[in-house]
Amino acid sequence: MKVIFWVITSILLAVLMLVSGIQHLWNPDFYLPIVPAFLPFPLAVVYLSGMVELLLGIVTLFLNQKYTKYGLFGIFILMVIFLPLHFADALKDQPVIGSPTVAYVRLAFQFVLIWLSWKSYKFTSLARI
Repeated sequence: MKVIFWVITSILLAVLMLVSGIQHLWNPDFYLPIVPAFLPFPLAVVYLSGMVELLLGIVTLFLNQKYTKYGLFGIFILMVIFLPLHFADALKDQPVIGSPTVAYVRLAFQFVLIWLSWKSYKFTSLARI
């Protein structure tokens, strides 16, 4: 049962990365206000993050267990990198993601994604599937 849970979790994380990556490429204007002002070329940052998400989703979902492990670790790192952006957005008077309530829910969800990606990585690293 434990194996099935973490396999399904890994698949869901990969699908989330694929959908998010497509959204970054399809609708970059939505993500532009989230890019910190100190980063140059914000549109390029949005496109690059979308491509990284797509790559991580592909690696996690479609390649063998060895690469799934790397994909899950990459998702973990990416979620940690995005955490300060979600904190900053939640603290704005008018968050990019919507209302302050939605921004705080999204922030809490970010912690869940960090935990799930880490636990999935650890499970995949130890598993002999």
